[in-house]
Amino acid sequence: MKERATVICRREDQILYVRKPNARWTLPGGKVEANESPAQAAERELREETGLILNELSYVSRFEGGSVLHHVFEVSVTFMATPTPKNEIADCKWFTVKQLNALKVNPSVKSIVKAFLSDAIL
Repeated sequence: MKERATVICRREDQILYVRKPNARWTLPGGKVEANESPAQAAERELREETGLILNELSYVSRFEGGSVLHHVFEVSVTFMATPTPKNEIADCKWFTVKQLNALKVNPSVKSIVKAFLSDAIL
């Protein structure tokens, strides 16, 4: 099973989504490399994909989606921090919870966000 670090970035009632060119929206994150903890992977992937350098990630849970084990982290982001698409990411945007159903979102991501929202107050 592949391991992935996935980050839920919250800013008031919004969540940050990223996408590669011509792809569905997803949460920032990526593969946990050899000799790297899921927390280190989450911080690295967030920085590589959005330029955000946030070290106060909180572990939320594990989520199995298909053949991928997601280590899910969350962090609150201030309005001072501005994500910018980096590397393979073509776009990153903040969306409210109400906008989630209208987005073309990776199915696992939709499940992760819904599970997170049932446990958290945005």
